[in-house]
Amino acid sequence: MARKLTPYFLLIPAFLIIGLFIYWPAVYSFNLSFHRETPFGTRMIYVGLKNFKRLFSSQVYTDSVKVTIAYVTLSVTITVILSLFLAMLLNQKIPAVRLYRTFIFAPYAISPAIAGTLWTFLLNPVVGHVNYFLMKTFGIQVEWLTTKPYAFYAVVFATVWKMMPFDIIFYLAGLQSIPDELLESARIDGASLWKRITKIIVPLLSPITFYLVIMNTITTMFAAFAIIDVMTKGGPANSTTTMIYRLYLDAFAFQRTGKAAAESVILFLIMAVITIFYFRLVEKRVHYQ
Repeated sequence: MARKLTPYFLLIPAFLIIGLFIYWPAVYSFNLSFHRETPFGTRMIYVGLKNFKRLFSSQVYTDSVKVTIAYVTLSVTITVILSLFLAMLLNQKIPAVRLYRTFIFAPYAISPAIAGTLWTFLLNPVVGHVNYFLMKTFGIQVEWLTTKPYAFYAVVFATVWKMMPFDIIFYLAGLQSIPDELLESARIDGASLWKRITKIIVPLLSPITFYLVIMNTITTMFAAFAIIDVMTKGGPANSTTTMIYRLYLDAFAFQRTGKAAAESVILFLIMAVITIFYFRLVEKRVHYQ
């Protein structure tokens, strides 16, 4: 009997940590979304759905939803397409290919905050390397982080740069698992490079693409907060304020805990709907070997 119970006793610390730091905050946040705290947090007042109604009637919050949709769609699309292209290049038998792979994978090793700091320096209008190149080549200078819509593009660039190595690793592993004989026979049969990519490589890599789209969506929805905070702090004029950054502002800058809790519930529901929709519809087109 004791031997049967031993595994459960060993799992107790893990269950306690998960319950304390994941499930309890989630339950507390859900409960808080139906309440409003007094200014000094001395008591909570039940307000029902008023927090949610205030959100959907707020132009600031609806703008953050639009920014999030554009930011996630653009970042994920560019990252997946560009990562597949670079992975195919890195899969070629060329001199020093391992050195190129090391340089490509380097951004994955740094934190989002460091990535945001690096791109802040690169996009500096006075001493940044990007503006130096644009000035020497085209004779123009861009205020990347303080003007619309360039601040939004700058955040997308930094996010794509940070996420790409993760995707390239998976795509490169998938490409190396495709038999060379399959691609060679298609080439002998007269299939062009475009046909080999669209008819063989892309379908065989669809399980990896399916996984990466989910992971990239989660990353851009939540983990890219640090990049936005370091580079633009949601500006200019809220043009880079995503839903997760709006939640941060309401919770910690403005101390609107009930409203912020309602925003976290909405974020959870959005991610749940996206995941279910993607698994129900897109997975049918995934070709598992």
